[in-house]
Amino acid sequence: MPMNRIAVGNASDISQPDALKAVLAEFISMLIFVFAGEGSGMAFNKLTDDGSTTPAGLIAAALAHGFALFVAVSIAANISGGHVNPAVTFGAFLGGHISLLRGILYWIAQLLGSVVACLLLKFSTGGLSTAAFSLSSGVSVWNALVFEIVMTFGLVYTVYATAVDPKRGSLAIVAPLAIGLIVGANILAGGAFDGASMNPAVSFGPAVVSWTWTSHWVYWLGPLIGAAIAAVVYEGFMISQPTHEQLPTTDY
Repeated sequence: MPMNRIAVGNASDISQPDALKAVLAEFISMLIFVFAGEGSGMAFNKLTDDGSTTPAGLIAAALAHGFALFVAVSIAANISGGHVNPAVTFGAFLGGHISLLRGILYWIAQLLGSVVACLLLKFSTGGLSTAAFSLSSGVSVWNALVFEIVMTFGLVYTVYATAVDPKRGSLAIVAPLAIGLIVGANILAGGAFDGASMNPAVSFGPAVVSWTWTSHWVYWLGPLIGAAIAAVVYEGFMISQPTHEQLPTTDY
């Protein structure tokens, strides 16, 4: 992957109307995604009187996150590319598909969207706790780090294969669905161990609102490493024809 494709960007990345629309789209999509995903967990806790997580609860979480991400990516795809994840934005940056300045704006919008979603959930549920991501009993931070790296690698690799690769053709039509499905599947695999975040913003919102930061770094470092590996592998080995232009808004 040629390093000269990585771009810092310029003032137009933060001043053009389309850039501001893209940032707003990321904020709204993240708000929708986190409100549904985190809200499903809060609903489960209410129905079970804060009981232990069950297989049914894990399936419900996987479905809620998968469906919500499918929608969140779809509604932002034509405006911002539908990243809805700082790790995806980071992977796109390493591949030269978004500038550093615009990527930072995306990160800010994504983090704010997650925090606002959690604040709305806390208010609308009458003060119920927005539980921060945490490690299950017997799971070390290193176990969780590997989980997050591998799961996010799968997610970002899927993004590249279905939404970024210039040879994707009609496969781009199913990109939002494929992205939602891999997230749902990964939650089924890793949710019982570390919550299966794969998304620093998804972890950030609940942590801020509940002010719980135990092992929070895992949910940043793991996804960013996984995204970087996926970007390097796909750009370096799967995309044969380099393109230096900024991707269209329908792509990552």
